[in-house]
Amino acid sequence: MESVTDEIEIELTSAAFGGSAIGRVDGQVVFAPFALPRERVRAAITQRKADYFQVEVREILEANPARVAPRCPVFRVCGGCQWQHADYPLQLAMKRSVVVDQLRRIGGFAEAEDLVRDAVGMIDPWGYRNHVRFSLGRKYGDVGFTYRGTRRILRVDACDITHPAIVEVLRTIQRRCAGLRTHQITVRYGCNTGDLLVNPALPAVPELATGQTSLTEELLGRRFVISSAAFFQVNTKRERRPMPSALQGAGRVDGGDGDYSMADLLAACVLARLDAQPDDVVVDAYCGVGTFAALVAPRVRLAIGIEESAAAVRDAERNTADLGNVRFVTAKTEHALAALADERPSAVILDPSRVGCAPATVAALLGLRPRRIVYVSCDPATLARDLRLLCDGGYMVEQVEPIDMFPQTHHIETVTALRWDPSATATSTSQAN
Repeated sequence: MESVTDEIEIELTSAAFGGSAIGRVDGQVVFAPFALPRERVRAAITQRKADYFQVEVREILEANPARVAPRCPVFRVCGGCQWQHADYPLQLAMKRSVVVDQLRRIGGFAEAEDLVRDAVGMIDPWGYRNHVRFSLGRKYGDVGFTYRGTRRILRVDACDITHPAIVEVLRTIQRRCAGLRTHQITVRYGCNTGDLLVNPALPAVPELATGQTSLTEELLGRRFVISSAAFFQVNTKRERRPMPSALQGAGRVDGGDGDYSMADLLAACVLARLDAQPDDVVVDAYCGVGTFAALVAPRVRLAIGIEESAAAVRDAERNTADLGNVRFVTAKTEHALAALADERPSAVILDPSRVGCAPATVAALLGLRPRRIVYVSCDPATLARDLRLLCDGGYMVEQVEPIDMFPQTHHIETVTALRWDPSATATSTSQAN
């Protein structure tokens, strides 16, 4: 980082993808971490780039009324949370606005404001994270995270966004793992099963069971086996709440008040937007441990999961062993989709990593032309890019729904529903200024 060279006053107007607030000074875009929209601040310029400045806030001259005191004593120092200084309604509003901005600027969707629904949030946005990778200082056995922007160990004895069962593990192992030949300790907890996974094995902590290879967790009433390294949604803490009316009838829910996690709501949203019919063939692309394939299979003729990781496919096969209409393909999604022409899939679920879909995946989808696509994304920038390509090829975006899987952070999960409609190709191509 460059040394501080100047101080400026900035009116901040919106939230940026990545967590900063955005303003402009003399036509130059300015990014201000730990500031909020509708604030006026005095800040020091720390980086000057050709098209933006990075600043460090020195004084808040006019605060957003929704600014709150962060709960965590290492907020700003730890790299994990970006928005603990904003009350929760503002966090949800900022997440929606970031999705709108990315769709408009990157995807060229002039109608982005109308496409993106209000973000669905938690009742209690704390203590939800069920999977944590702790950094380990091998000399003294300090366990924690890393200082923001560095690899230096930041010892912590609690984390307010982490499930209490994992915090208890942290306190048990703190300073007892010196000399362990690893830089990280992974802890996962099944919020709805009580299963605990701690890796690697910790011989110095004999009172704690460690070294497990898998655990189970529950989603929409169905149990899933998850291997140590496999992906599964991190927010499975259930809360008493009404099922949103738009999602009623999806999954094993009755649509009334009940105990639902954000992962339950995400899965219910996918099923509702998929609108699967009994004779459908549905593809679950990037299927991981087979979550969506298992949930959709009872509704359709055939579910086909595609996953590159052989270990994840083994989990997926275990998770669907009671279902006779599910099969899995171990391959890259772009390769497997291209070979499915004879299956004539009527709907596809996409749940890629942050990098989004490979160009060959989009090309294969445009060749198959399934009736519906439901795209689950954790990165609004790559989502916007991929939606533009799909819509230029004949799809129409019906709606984009942010679901807050990661409160107190800038991370955003969305579910986008698309339908095949070649007549709509020209309706969404106007580029936003």
